[in-house]
Amino acid sequence: MVGNNTKARSPLLPDRMQQGDFFVCDIFDAAPKGDMASMEHPVFSISTKPDKNIRRYENGDVFVEVVPSVKGLATVYDRDILIFCISQVIAALNDGREVNQTIRFKAFDLLTSTNRGTDGRGYEQLRAAFERLSGTRIATNITTADTEVLDGFGLIDRYRIVRETRDGRMQEIEVKLSDWVFNAINAREVLTLSRNYFRLRKPLERRLYEIARKHCGYKQRWAIGLTKLKDKCGSYSTDKEFKRLISKIVAEDVAHDHIPDYSLRLEGTQAVFYSRGSVPTPQEDVFEGRLEPDAYDAAREAAPGWDTRHLEHEWRRWCGKEEIEPKHPTKHYIKFCESWFEKRGRP
Repeated sequence: MVGNNTKARSPLLPDRMQQGDFFVCDIFDAAPKGDMASMEHPVFSISTKPDKNIRRYENGDVFVEVVPSVKGLATVYDRDILIFCISQVIAALNDGREVNQTIRFKAFDLLTSTNRGTDGRGYEQLRAAFERLSGTRIATNITTADTEVLDGFGLIDRYRIVRETRDGRMQEIEVKLSDWVFNAINAREVLTLSRNYFRLRKPLERRLYEIARKHCGYKQRWAIGLTKLKDKCGSYSTDKEFKRLISKIVAEDVAHDHIPDYSLRLEGTQAVFYSRGSVPTPQEDVFEGRLEPDAYDAAREAAPGWDTRHLEHEWRRWCGKEEIEPKHPTKHYIKFCESWFEKRGRP
């Protein structure tokens, strides 16, 4: 006999996926984006074996100390996860959507977007990458969005496999990005990467591309001494061995033109990057830092009669063209408006 209480309970299990405290990744053609801070400094390991060394890198007043977990330091390949997450969040922000520090996505989407295998080994490697990303701890005085995070922190705060198949393959994953990474996203302290970045086989080649993208940018040429380049790559090789490794990559690039956006050559004791002219422009060629709410009032005073949004557009384009990344965007914008008015007067 059917009891009266059957009407009170649904035959379906509760839908535990309906939560509003995360951002769902669903923009499949999002342009790859990397955060500038970890592109400039050696945060990720380029070793093909578990790297359990504590790393400290200093450049002037800037320092980065990276401490591994028992699984080793996060690698340049593990960085693919952050690139995927950053790309998705930036694309959503550009569309005017609300985002969250905790994001959810399908493992298959991440694997295919980053040119990884989708067999069982691909999922095993993905799980190991999450463990290294969450276990690696960083201490640095590098600021993101003008905020210095003084506590030791991870690249991701946590990860959670929401659904998993019986054979152990992940279906859906939740990741909470660290404050440091999320601050960089909100301040648009990111750069667009070539999709062919994910096709580079060698971890050193990937690191070289990141450095070139950050420092050469749109310039025709950028040179760096091999000793300093070795430090920026986070390489433990001797100077002689590092030069041999770079020479081999240069020879392959001469033969195949395989490094995206830039060619690499050795000239004496310097590595020289030359732009191939393929970095996206002009839409991407703008500075995307965030302005404070009172910036436009100050801009009206600095440049009476001018449309402040037009001046903002011109300022962002100029910063992008000149490869300028203002530490204090609002102050820099106001200065630009003052200079604009001095040269042109009222419209």
